[in-house]
Amino acid sequence: MPQSVPSLPRRAARTLRTSLFTQVAIALVLGIAVGKLWPGFASDLQPLGDGFIRLIKTIISPLVFCVVVVGIAKAGDLKAFGRIGLKALIWFEVASTFALIVGLLAANLVQPGSGMNVDPATLNTAAVDAKTNGGSLPSTTEFVLHSLPTSFVGAFAENSLLQVLILACLVGAALLHLGHTKVPQVLPAIEQAQEIIFAIVGFVMRLAPIAVFGAMAVLIGNYGLGVIETYGKLIALCYAAAAVFIALLAVALRIVTGLSLWKFLRYIREEMLLALGTASTESVMPRVMQKLRKAGARDDAVGLVLPTGYSFNLDGASLYLSIGTLFIAQAVGVDLSLSQQITVVLVLMLTSKGMAGIPGSAFLALSATASSLGAIPAGAVALLLGVDRIMDSMRVVTNLLGNCVAVFAVSRWEGALDLERARKVLDGEIDVTAEDETDEGKGEGQAAVPAQLTKKEPAPEVS
Repeated sequence: MPQSVPSLPRRAARTLRTSLFTQVAIALVLGIAVGKLWPGFASDLQPLGDGFIRLIKTIISPLVFCVVVVGIAKAGDLKAFGRIGLKALIWFEVASTFALIVGLLAANLVQPGSGMNVDPATLNTAAVDAKTNGGSLPSTTEFVLHSLPTSFVGAFAENSLLQVLILACLVGAALLHLGHTKVPQVLPAIEQAQEIIFAIVGFVMRLAPIAVFGAMAVLIGNYGLGVIETYGKLIALCYAAAAVFIALLAVALRIVTGLSLWKFLRYIREEMLLALGTASTESVMPRVMQKLRKAGARDDAVGLVLPTGYSFNLDGASLYLSIGTLFIAQAVGVDLSLSQQITVVLVLMLTSKGMAGIPGSAFLALSATASSLGAIPAGAVALLLGVDRIMDSMRVVTNLLGNCVAVFAVSRWEGALDLERARKVLDGEIDVTAEDETDEGKGEGQAAVPAQLTKKEPAPEVS
């Protein structure tokens, strides 16, 4: 007897119940509607998005620590880990510099601020101070020193990813040095802790639709849709330039690995939609790490490249900063020469590296750039106050894809990428969801210990 086909309402209900992408998409639409219809009520929903981000942030540091330690121990080669780090930094510098140049070319071509004739004296610079909390970007020396931990616990308490990475490298190196005979239980314990953290990620992600609903309602309620009309030319330029840069990333990924960025985008569509809704790449970092590992990238490459990219590879922010600098100059009637625009690139190459985790960092970087040029009033950055939040989606998508491409490219460069598995996962031939269910059903105990940590002591001689 042929099986009956489920009715349309049942299929819709099943999709709504099981598909995170569908849940987040519906929450996104509902958030926009609530923000538009009841802006006063929408402003009170801020805790929904903020609470979700706080929960995710509690997971990131221990997860990065576990993934990196396990990755080093399983790779069994600390020199290889160092090569991955060096290659990642080279890729980050090239990619972010290229993003800056794309932004400058786009702004010169379209001239988004021309004709505005803004008098800087009429701008409210106090609003910029409020946005940045009176802070400043760290110098190169301060940035390097802050990357070094002063306390093992403090690095986790402050959620400082670079400090956690350094601690993880030290612990991984110590495990390799001591071998399994002296610390037989440490690596399995860390692997088990990693699985617990991924389980917690699964629990927290069930709240994602609520977080997206709250964050989008607050955005539309506070800023409305009118800002799009006022800054339409600038917004369209930023998003178009980001699309061009992402297309170039797709070409680079295809050349280096042979993989398709569009298939990868489909593979992480749930995480991308969540990042868009919450305007935060941190909200999806644990899930993206997990998916990159399942797509064939080795643990040590994922654990080092992706978290480091959150501090060093802000492609979307670089693109926005270069366009924003020229927009401000054009709006106040300042014509920047070629040498001044080269100075913009050089200054932003440095200032963009210290932006992560600092309130209002984009405005601080823009102010530092304006001050270095001496031709643009620093207070003119207030022109971007109304549109900055609208740019979050562009920055989030570009930053996230830039870092994921970096993971694949560096992994391929180092020989740490299972290319055959990556192709099958992105083509849908391997269902990673089904693998998760299989692993849960096995109820496996301790994970296998790598061979380099299983040195057996010689058996005692019998007299």
